[in-house]
Amino acid sequence: MGSTKPDFEPDFLAVIDRGENTSLMEPLILSSSCADRPELMDLAFELAAKSAALRTRLPNGVHSAVADLVRKMNCYYSNLIEGHNTHPIDIERALNNDYSHDKEKRDLQLEAKAHVIVQAWIDGGGVSGRSGREDAILEIHRRFCENLPEDLLWVEDPSTGSRVALEPGRMRTRDVEIGRHVAISPGAVPRFLNRYEQVYSNLGSSEMVLATAAVHHRLLWIHPFTDGNGRVARLVSYAQLLDKLNTGSIWSVARGLARSEADYKQHLMNCDRQRQGDLDGRGNLSEEALARFTKYFLLTCLDQVNFMDSLVQPDRLRERILSWAQEESKIDKLLPNASAILEAVLYRGELPRSDVPRIIGLGERQARRVVAGLVQRGVLVAASDRAPLRLAFPAALASRWMPGLFPDAPET
Repeated sequence: MGSTKPDFEPDFLAVIDRGENTSLMEPLILSSSCADRPELMDLAFELAAKSAALRTRLPNGVHSAVADLVRKMNCYYSNLIEGHNTHPIDIERALNNDYSHDKEKRDLQLEAKAHVIVQAWIDGGGVSGRSGREDAILEIHRRFCENLPEDLLWVEDPSTGSRVALEPGRMRTRDVEIGRHVAISPGAVPRFLNRYEQVYSNLGSSEMVLATAAVHHRLLWIHPFTDGNGRVARLVSYAQLLDKLNTGSIWSVARGLARSEADYKQHLMNCDRQRQGDLDGRGNLSEEALARFTKYFLLTCLDQVNFMDSLVQPDRLRERILSWAQEESKIDKLLPNASAILEAVLYRGELPRSDVPRIIGLGERQARRVVAGLVQRGVLVAASDRAPLRLAFPAALASRWMPGLFPDAPET
């Protein structure tokens, strides 16, 4: 996305439709004759089992805290793939309306905030049961773009050098090239999205998990929007896995894609290739390339589930958090007995305020002071002054509490 406002309004040329047949993006799913299909189905079932096991590890209150942190992590890695490096600490600041004085950094904070807001809406069931539908794709794009700063709503046309407006939730009206891939004509986009929906909105859960990579690539291949297609495709994949695996919002494939970005982009390019002979499926595009991308995508998902599982092992997570609290108490940044409150919240998921004095063996007034210190550090939150206390995972503490989730913030 561009960062300089143009000095003219977008034009309103007639949308060109060259009459492309939707068979150009076949196969949309791997055929029953695909040699790799049995192995890939095994990976899909393994992913479903491990994702379900991870989801049941955490008490509800801790679960929601991890999900909040994962939203910032997912945003960070998805934007990193687009070449925009906004650290989760700066994303968290933006969510609290604390923005950089530098205009470019502020714009990137607002972009990241827009991403997190959309993902929170998805986590709340915004596209539940319709992640493969055209209206969900358009709504994700609209909700993301509507929260962007003005300067990020203009893109440069590489063929003319002119700047054109990005219209939230509206399909593109111009031809585009992405690397060596020449996308279908803009007038054909509605027809191809209709075919996309026909196939991907009617698959069962196991078939849909198997098709996650195909859904991801075919949406990028259609390239329905002037800009924002990569972010939208990753959010659609996130929504699809949330829907079909009930991931609990506590893991995301985006971290794995960003950490193997060269492989990710190479697989996408390979999937753009036409069929390579009679042994490469029966569609226009290469089934072998799609099968390889599917394996890469499922293995990347499994890697991220295993990674998150290693972070939230109850005993290890408890040890890291309590060790931090005890160290903070020793240097007088937290009051004594703060670790006892955190331990109770970790065990129960949430803690009624009336239980705090008994847990730490102090009077109500002193108990309120201990709680206030934890709230001020951002590690406890509550819906109101009287609501139960829940754990939070501040991005600034992620390197201690959830090591490896994302890099440390650069020193400023």
